[in-house]
Amino acid sequence: MAVDHTNRLRASLRQGCGLRLEPGATRKGIPSLRAAHHRGQFCVLALAALAALLSPAAVIPSWAQANPPEEYQIKAAFLFHFAQFVEWPAGAFKDGNSALTYCTVGGDPFRGALDDSLRAKVIGERGMRVQHLKQLDAVHDCQVLFIGAAQSKNAASILASVKGDPVLTVGETPHFAEDGGMIGFCLEGNKIRFEINAGAVSAAKLKMSARLLTLAKTVIGTAGGD
Repeated sequence: MAVDHTNRLRASLRQGCGLRLEPGATRKGIPSLRAAHHRGQFCVLALAALAALLSPAAVIPSWAQANPPEEYQIKAAFLFHFAQFVEWPAGAFKDGNSALTYCTVGGDPFRGALDDSLRAKVIGERGMRVQHLKQLDAVHDCQVLFIGAAQSKNAASILASVKGDPVLTVGETPHFAEDGGMIGFCLEGNKIRFEINAGAVSAAKLKMSARLLTLAKTVIGTAGGD
């Protein structure tokens, strides 16, 4: 059963970040991400998601619709924060020193934006790396797999190839989450939102924080988390 969490964003921010947001608030009333950093990574992602919902400055401008890198810079930032709210089983990594690996299939829809976004960043004690795969042979070594719009015809087979593996699948094809992907980007007007298939997350033995679920436009199924 799908649950719309849009109206819970303000409540989550009030409780988790100590912010008071009135109906009709805009980005002018939202503290900067830097100022909110001390409140934890939840606030960082929450503010980004709220800005995407409320602020004209956070929407995809008309010129950017013909300039994909602008859109993908936003999506790359989301991908980094998504991983901060997901716990992988120990067997998902070769060893304790292994990097958390982000993968794309086919070309690089981010045009370097994902590599730039993740450079020198860490989650816990793990560094990060990006691989742009031409074949699916190495897909099982990924912890986060992004399936771009160019792979719409292959999305079902790609998802099938990692079914049951502890791989967080993120995509942007229509109905991605409904079709078995874990996190699907979608546009609401010209604002970037995301949907979560919590059942698919659980089936892959991943644990997703309930705090991330509150930020999704829609949640399908249920999943364990804090």
